[in-house]
Order: sequence, then C-alpha cells, then structure tokens
Amino acid sequence: MDIYQKQVARHFVKPLRAWLWTGMVMVLAMVAIGGITRLTDSGLSMVDWKPIMGAVPPLGQAEWNHAFEQYKGSPQYRELNPHFELADFKRIFWWEYIHRLFGRIIGLVFMLPFGWFLLRGRLSAGMVWRLSILLMLGAAQGLLGWYMVKSGLVQVPRVSHFRLAAHLLTALAAALYIKWLLSELKPVEPLGKWVKIIPFARWNVGLFLLVVLQIAYGAFVAGKDAGHIHNTWPLMDGSFLHAAATGLQPFWLNLLQNNSMLQFIHRSLAIVLLVFVLSLWWESAKRHMPALVIRQYGLLCLAVIGQFILGVITLLLKVPLVTALAHQLLAAVVLLQVVNLLHVSLRKHWPLA
Repeated sequence: MDIYQKQVARHFVKPLRAWLWTGMVMVLAMVAIGGITRLTDSGLSMVDWKPIMGAVPPLGQAEWNHAFEQYKGSPQYRELNPHFELADFKRIFWWEYIHRLFGRIIGLVFMLPFGWFLLRGRLSAGMVWRLSILLMLGAAQGLLGWYMVKSGLVQVPRVSHFRLAAHLLTALAAALYIKWLLSELKPVEPLGKWVKIIPFARWNVGLFLLVVLQIAYGAFVAGKDAGHIHNTWPLMDGSFLHAAATGLQPFWLNLLQNNSMLQFIHRSLAIVLLVFVLSLWWESAKRHMPALVIRQYGLLCLAVIGQFILGVITLLLKVPLVTALAHQLLAAVVLLQVVNLLHVSLRKHWPLA
C-alpha cells in the first residue's frame, strides 16, 4: 500500500494515528501560545536565538540581569518600555520562553517517534516522504519564527506583519497537513454515494483559498495593531470605507500597509466567507448530498458564524486577550473543517491501495 506497508498495517495504523493526533494538538496549542505571546507584547523579550542553549532560562540573579541588559538594547525597551524593571521584564520573558520551549518539545515529539518508526521498519517509502515533508514544515516554522522576531529588533519595535502572517500560516499548514494524513489513514469507502460531492470539489478549493486569505489578513491586522482603530460595527466610525483607508500612494500600498484598509478587507472577507459557507451548506442539502457531507457543511457554518461573532466582539472591545485568542483558535478550527470537506470531495473516492 502507498500509505503504509501492507504487512504491518494492522499493527501500525493505531500508533501512527495516535502520534499524528498528538502532534496536531500540540501544533494548535503552539498557535495559542504564540497568540498569547503576541497579545502580551512578549515576543521581542528574547533578543537572541540559541536553538540548544536557549532551552535553559536564566537560573540566577546574574543571568537575569544579563538578559535584562540585553533587552535594554532593543528598540522595544527604548521606545515602549523604558519604565520596565526586572520584574516587568520577567513577565514578558516567560511567555516568549514558553513559546520557544514548546516549539523545541514539538520538534522532539515529531523527530523521536519518526526515528523509532524508521528503525522498526514501520514506514513505507511513500509515508517516509510524507512525514519528511512534515518535519521540513516544522523546521521552516522555527526558522520563520526567528526571522520574524529579528524584524522587530532593528529599528521599529514591531515585527513585520508579513513575517507574522508567514509564521502563522506555516504553523497552520503543518496542522492541516497532519489532518490530511490522518484522513488518508481512514478506511476508504467506494465511490458510490460520494459521487454527488465531486462537483463541489472546485468550490471547496475556492473556499480553502478564501479562508487562507482571510487568516493572512487577520495576521496583517494583528501585526499592524489595526484592530485598535475603528472599533465600531458594521460601519467604520460612521463610514462604509473610512477615508483613511485610501491615504497611501500608490494605491496598492493601501492593500498591504494601510491599517484602515487592512481592517476593511478583513471585515469584508468575513462577510463574503459567511455568505459563501451558508450557500454551500444550503446547496448540499438542496442536492440531497450524503448526510455526512451536509453535516460537515453544517459544522463549518457553525464555526464560521462563531468566528464572525467573535471577530465583531473583539473589535468592539478593542482586542481583549481572551476574545482575540479565541478568534485566532477558531480560525484554525474553520481551516481544519475545510480540509475535512476537501478530503471528502477530492480524496474520498480515491483508493489508497
């Protein structure tokens, strides 16, 4: 078989799925920790990157003083936190430290079992290649994290919103890839009743791209602190499109750099996504799709509606930590649910053997 060796499949699928589920949950937890780190402005507290020695935090007063002195040389301290004492520094340091430490733990959780499966001869060539891609995604995530932090240690005490989006999307890509592998390891049903969903494949691909674009703009809004302006809904301080949204020249810069325009695009995409998802659910029921498909679209509708409401609440309350974090995590749930639908429409009828 392409996914796993036929002679060990019966004994191997269960531990493999348990390992992948563990990894996916940890990646999503990492997204949550990263969200807390960003929302508490803790991400620039560690001004160097030591992949090995950095796993050990400061252990004594002298080491804490040294770490604090390093932080004092950063633009964040000079421009935003010159009032900080050592206790204030420790508060933000620990979130960034936990974020990086958890990333190292995830790396071990992926690499050690992978090595064990290889030594036991439990992986087919196809599965080795698939899991190698997963390990490369993890490595890219770590490198992108430091690349992102570096952008806030030079002049402006804020990380690049482009690098923040890349960092978040790479983490979500790892979770989605794991979810796809888990779906492939399920028994495959014959084409039969699933044939009705095939025409929806292109709509599901479009839905996936729309959700990715919306999450990217959500990261732009977060990275630029664009959620702290125009804290009204449905209008932006009384206007459909605030006048400030077109203030940059040339115009295309507004689409990537203008806080008002970034927020407007994020708001607009949320409405488009909500209408699109509700339409797909309605069509799936109207065309008498299999009950599982209708249920999957229904669950997606609930997730998108919840995400929409959380987004509005987060905006109106000027980005409190709890709702902003819930908004980010529910975005990951929406994306995972879209992958479920993609697998049903693109892979469900493809035999793996």
